[in-house]
Amino acid sequence: MRLDHVTVRYPVFDAGAMSLKKRLVHATTGGRISLDSRRVTQVTALDDVSLSLGDGDAVGITGHNGAGKTTLLRTIAGIYPPSQGVVTTTGRIGTLIELGAGVDGDLTGYENIVRLGMLLGMGRRQIIDLIPAIEEFTELGDFLQVPVRTYSSGMLVRLLFAVNTAQQPDILLVDEMFGAGDAAFQDKARARMTQLIAAARIFVLVSHSETLVRSVCRRLFNMTHGTLIEVNAATAQVS
Repeated sequence: MRLDHVTVRYPVFDAGAMSLKKRLVHATTGGRISLDSRRVTQVTALDDVSLSLGDGDAVGITGHNGAGKTTLLRTIAGIYPPSQGVVTTTGRIGTLIELGAGVDGDLTGYENIVRLGMLLGMGRRQIIDLIPAIEEFTELGDFLQVPVRTYSSGMLVRLLFAVNTAQQPDILLVDEMFGAGDAAFQDKARARMTQLIAAARIFVLVSHSETLVRSVCRRLFNMTHGTLIEVNAATAQVS
């Protein structure tokens, strides 16, 4: 996986009011604020980021709110196109970013499994073949036959986590570790995450916790206002 001088920039078209401009200029988080040639306010979420990762790399990225960490993961995953630069990846990418994205509350659990799987790039036959394993992992039983709007938050997390981790990716991108459901299910989720991390060729974790990053990653980076700097080698115990 390689990023060559990648910049992600987007316009803020409603930034004409002086009060908003002042808030942007004095913000302590977020990307770099500037004006383009048309006097349109631009937010630079990633600023000339270069990164090269190979087999066996487990990378942790920390930084303040709005530093660009999640934008970086989305750019690597192909969700955001770079404004400048090139992103090159080889192999299947798996993401745990915003688990709730793509859910339709009026569809059943089974229907959402198919929907979410297709959004993750799987074929319909491939998703159907994975349903028994997803059923078993979620432990939702007959609730998979009813609309997910009837689910508790814990039940929904079970479903989303099971679908998003149903396949082993070559490159695994994770935006924060999270508590999934009750204590028993958290143990299952933690065990699956450990398995995915160990088997992935490249693992990238974004977190506010440097302690967490150092516990599972071998390389540590820090993001500040869209720029990425490698800090030092993390003392990871990945198995």
